[in-house]
Amino acid sequence: MGNGFAEVLRRFSEAQVDFVVIGGVAAVAHGAATVTYDLDIVYERSPENLGRMVEAMRPLKPYLRDAPEGLPFIWDEKTLQRGLNFTLMTTAGAVDLLGEVAGGSTYGELKDSTITLRIFGIDCPCVSLEKLIQLKRAAGRPKDLAALAEIEALRDARSDG
Repeated sequence: MGNGFAEVLRRFSEAQVDFVVIGGVAAVAHGAATVTYDLDIVYERSPENLGRMVEAMRPLKPYLRDAPEGLPFIWDEKTLQRGLNFTLMTTAGAVDLLGEVAGGSTYGELKDSTITLRIFGIDCPCVSLEKLIQLKRAAGRPKDLAALAEIEALRDARSDG
């Protein structure tokens, strides 16, 4: 995980963005040895939160990842309102901002399955191990299924202790 992720998390925390970390960064925060190349965040979609998110990310120059160079992309609240999931490249690295994830989970539905973990010295809301397992299963991609064994082993080791 790159220090760029710390920059995004710090900016979101300072701007009081309502979000939950999922994916590989959450797995690593729980103790997995996973290598991840992007930061997956589920965000709350209220107009106020979208405004905080736009301002927090603006200095990082977000642009659609893998989009043709020169494709017009305006980073503002209207763009976020019109879309749902954004795979972005920023000066801090790859960030996926997700309004909804596989299985239909939104910020509101994930909020009760969130714990605070320290990532890069920043207290961040992350999904619980059990919810992370459910999300990985729902995603069903080979990389998610491959990560399940380690994440389940972490969960099982904690329940044994």
